[in-house]
Amino acid sequence: MPKNASLTQVTSKTLLPAAINGWEVYLKDQGRSPNTIKAFLSDVRLLTHYAPPDRAVGAVTTEELNKFFEWMEKERAVACSPKTLSRRITSVKSFFRWLHQYGVILPDPAEKVLQRSAISPLPQVLSVDEAEAALLAADNQRHASKPDARSYTLLQLLLATGIKKSECLGIHINHIDLEAKDGPQLFVRYASPANRYKERKIHLPEAWLPAYREYLAQYQPLDQLFPWSPRRLEYLLEDIGEAAGLSKHLSFDMCRWTCALRDYQSGLEADRIRQKLGVSKIQWRELFIKIRQLNGEIK
Repeated sequence: MPKNASLTQVTSKTLLPAAINGWEVYLKDQGRSPNTIKAFLSDVRLLTHYAPPDRAVGAVTTEELNKFFEWMEKERAVACSPKTLSRRITSVKSFFRWLHQYGVILPDPAEKVLQRSAISPLPQVLSVDEAEAALLAADNQRHASKPDARSYTLLQLLLATGIKKSECLGIHINHIDLEAKDGPQLFVRYASPANRYKERKIHLPEAWLPAYREYLAQYQPLDQLFPWSPRRLEYLLEDIGEAAGLSKHLSFDMCRWTCALRDYQSGLEADRIRQKLGVSKIQWRELFIKIRQLNGEIK
């Protein structure tokens, strides 16, 4: 394989800092975003603080890398979370894979370093009673002396569809089809072509429609369904939670997980839940484990 231009001066005897500088050039040539490059370099340069200053890239061993990650996890003064450690392992693997790919080092010392999965804590969900209390609190606003259907429309939509906050903010009125052949549907769309695989249609419950129509009549949105800032919508959910007397912090994420768990408990096939949430099969592995944990099946 021909050498990349950024590797012209890099050999197995090149010291780590200089080789990392060459990798930076390569990442820029590949069109990686500035934030991605910054994160990669920050992770890999930690290795230069651990290894001897005269360590050449060709002298780095798998054993040394394993000790480096153990030091980072247990001995370094700055605490390293499982998620951060996982990302740093990925960065180091990418760096040495690049060197190996272009024949600078043989073999790749990072290849056999075990990638550690960073599984975050279990999310909170609403119990059946809590969800009913939240919906009742929001419904009370619909029937107040000054009727306001906005909170109920938002909350029931989130609990029924499991969409993310960004997806909710991206809904336009023409993304909702009340005349669809198989019943009312929400079309989740993305502006960026890179996210087109997440686009999907989600069934809307008939019970949501009266509040939705009331909301349209009251607020008359012209294009975006919820034309407010993300923080304003978060406040709406928080207010509902307080009015319902919930001890939990009602949020978009909580509604999403509650929806996924309820769908699973109702017997919906796992892959259909995955498609409804708009996640890849790789992402689904961890999510499905969490859903089963929330359901009390596994610890």
